[in-house]
Amino acid sequence: MALLTDPTAWAGLLTLVVLEIVLGIDNLLFIAILVEKLPPAQRDRARLIGLSLALFMRLALLAAISWLATLTKPLFSLGALSFSGRDLILLAGGLFLLYKATSELHERLEGPPHASERSQGHAGFGLVVAQIVVLDAVFSLDSVITAVGMVNDLTVMMAAVIIAVGVMLVASGPLARFVSRHPTVVVLCLSFLLMIGLSLVADGLGFHLPKSYLYAAIGFSILIEFFNQWAWRNQARHLAQRPLRERTAESVLRLLGGRKRSAAGLDAEVADDASLAEAPAFAAEERQMVSGVLTLAERNLRTIMTPRADISWVDLEDPPEAVRIQLLDSPHGMLPVCRASLDNVVGVGRAVELLAALTTHGRLACDGQYLRAPIYLPEGTTVIRAIDVLRQARGQLALVNDEHGTLKGLVTPIDVLEAIAGEFPDEDEGLEIQKLDDGHWRVAGSADLRQLEQALETSGLVSEEERYVSLAGLLLENFGRLPGVGETWRHDDLQFRVEEVDAQRIRFATVSRLPAKEEIS
Repeated sequence: MALLTDPTAWAGLLTLVVLEIVLGIDNLLFIAILVEKLPPAQRDRARLIGLSLALFMRLALLAAISWLATLTKPLFSLGALSFSGRDLILLAGGLFLLYKATSELHERLEGPPHASERSQGHAGFGLVVAQIVVLDAVFSLDSVITAVGMVNDLTVMMAAVIIAVGVMLVASGPLARFVSRHPTVVVLCLSFLLMIGLSLVADGLGFHLPKSYLYAAIGFSILIEFFNQWAWRNQARHLAQRPLRERTAESVLRLLGGRKRSAAGLDAEVADDASLAEAPAFAAEERQMVSGVLTLAERNLRTIMTPRADISWVDLEDPPEAVRIQLLDSPHGMLPVCRASLDNVVGVGRAVELLAALTTHGRLACDGQYLRAPIYLPEGTTVIRAIDVLRQARGQLALVNDEHGTLKGLVTPIDVLEAIAGEFPDEDEGLEIQKLDDGHWRVAGSADLRQLEQALETSGLVSEEERYVSLAGLLLENFGRLPGVGETWRHDDLQFRVEEVDAQRIRFATVSRLPAKEEIS
């Protein structure tokens, strides 16, 4: 009872508990790394057994203080060095720790990369526990000697050891799980064990290294790693704010090799070594289709529709013969039927049915027998949603309106297919992106920027806010006005030159890949 009311005993107990916990951190690190070799179901049991053995070993050593004191007596000498039982134990434990930490580093950094989880080392339970016991003996000896040097009362020593081991039992699980999730922390812990092993070997040889130096180095490393983990978590949180589909699409495209790396960033010897060149795993057409599918969900109709200026339509007020010639020359199977302008759509009709009506009645009329009610979609509708509408429309096209109800374009199943697999020009159309030769392309102003990026093997052309979706929109955005013929704009190593302009829009431009600048030696 006297101990309970003695402030000196409480102060000694508190100080000793803190020191025992600090001295036990290296034991915790070693156990956390060792138990990772066991199956998950056995790891908690191994930690419990390891720390329990440490507790009983320390209590037994405290109970045998008189025997412990004999361990400091010299047993033999080698030249100027004399060795006691404590020195031999520290020397053997330090060498074992150096060996174990080095072998663990080798296994983790240069071990078989494709070993299965079972062969990687679900090591034997007894072997892992045996290794824990060996190190427990060394760390227990160090801990008990510290306790004997600080406190004179055996009860206080034992209470401090029990409390410290209890705290370590609670902390061992989260620490082990944290270490196993972060490979950098594992390597850092093994480095700590190398430092501790060096300290034990030095103590065993009679050269005392103040542990304050070791703990200062360890504390500084932990502080740096804390900031690294904090920065990594912030980056992960930032990435998590982006849609999962977008992140998944980028990952898949990187695996497909969707972008060519610049040779300027490669080491000259590696770039010149033809033996290292490997054929791409996926052809350009395959990469384009996969990219098209993965980006459909983030695209709206404005990015794939046929714009208003390119729509072929039938005017009910045109002479019947002019309409018949137009229908015979048109490559399109379905056409909007309007009165005087595209803003007055009467319906949508099939070309063959419209020709039949002309042949039968001599003219076109607002007859529901050969005209279908038009389907309207807002230009902000996603392509995925439009696919559902087009599927239910059974081959019919859909008209695209803006928020004011003005017709902006039309979309058909072919437009969706082109967004995935590239251009399918009609008989009255040419390819919007034509490769003239290596490093030169002729591109229509209406060319889709996503397809242009794939053709040019570049990035950064598409507007994330979708302010523009075509090459003409890109150039207008960067010039800030309608450019004249011959004006140029540069993006990375690509030069865009305006070739043909009418009063309202850019019709064609040429794209040239500029030669890489030679480095000045």
